Amino acid sequence: MRHEDVHDDELIARLHEAAEGHEPDRSRILARLERGMAAQSRPDHRATRPPVFGWVRVVGATAAVASVLAIGGYAVASAVKSDSPAEQTVSVSPTPTPAPTPSPDATSRTPVKPAAPSRVRAPAPRTAPRGKHLPTAPATGSPSAPPVLPTASGTQDGPLWSDGSIDPGSNDFWAQSDITLKTTKQLTALTVQLKVKQTGGVTSSGAWRSLPEQDFTQTVTEQNGFLVYTWVLKEGRTVAVGNWVFAGQYNHARGGRDAKDDSYSAAGTAGNQQLAVKGDFAARKP
Repeated sequence: MRHEDVHDDELIARLHEAAEGHEPDRSRILARLERGMAAQSRPDHRATRPPVFGWVRVVGATAAVASVLAIGGYAVASAVKSDSPAEQTVSVSPTPTPAPTPSPDATSRTPVKPAAPSRVRAPAPRTAPRGKHLPTAPATGSPSAPPVLPTASGTQDGPLWSDGSIDPGSNDFWAQSDITLKTTKQLTALTVQLKVKQTGGVTSSGAWRSLPEQDFTQTVTEQNGFLVYTWVLKEGRTVAVGNWVFAGQYNHARGGRDAKDDSYSAAGTAGNQQLAVKGDFAARKP
């Protein structure tokens, strides 16, 4: 080690000690400033300069003392700068915002658990009807035997009139049988039945009625070689005066289908009068 290095180390150590041990006598400096200000404020004191210069001297003295202290500190810091560790930057997290204090009412309530989202499957799009009417979903209900309706003499019974026809929208693979009922009195009970002969490949593809769907119980069954559609008016519901249509839709074997063996029947109540009608789907001459 060189002599110069030893000398520099001793000098740096002494400067460290001097910087750490140096403590300015602030009380003494302030006391001198107060004595100077008191002398300026005494009545018998004659100022050779305007009062403002006295304040200038006080401020100047204060600035001079501060300058001396600052220069001394800068000199010591400069001397030991080479041995000081590198300055490090510390990032400080922002002060977190305190959470609001809950009110007594809020703490007394039981937290409500959010409902889990439910998956709802969208209904499948309905296909366009092959006929001119919009079909409902395939008929549902008990597979038990269809009811037996009272014997009817023809297509009309008092205020109830009926007619059967094959919808003109029918084709070589599909058909729709329409039953039209006309009543001039309100009905408090009504059962309508359609029988389609099994002529080959006959299977139900849907059914509908022009009256409200929720007013009827609808079933489709197979019995004795027939596809039987049945609509029964629910208890407490009524059928208003007017013309109403009941339709059964079905697929069949390719080619023109003969509906000569198909039939329909209906039975209802108007007041105290029991009504019954029946018919077929034979083509009518104009």
